[in-house]
Amino acid sequence: MHVTVDVKGEDTHEIDLESVSGTNTDATPTYQDVLREIDLSPHEVSVLVDGRPVPEDQPVESDRMTVLRLIKGGSTE
Repeated sequence: MHVTVDVKGEDTHEIDLESVSGTNTDATPTYQDVLREIDLSPHEVSVLVDGRPVPEDQPVESDRMTVLRLIKGGSTE
């Protein structure tokens, strides 16, 4: 299954779930596993599916997710 990950205000990524290495190799990858693939920490983002937040440890069941960054670098001035 392919998942489209829209990081708001940044990039959109296409992820093939079959290539995502999860913490449990027999289970469906979680949203946290997908975040790891695009170098984001679940501590700095919220994951939304159909506009609603989902737990990062939940298996991916949707082909589209939105990621909102909660923490981003500060000013260099």
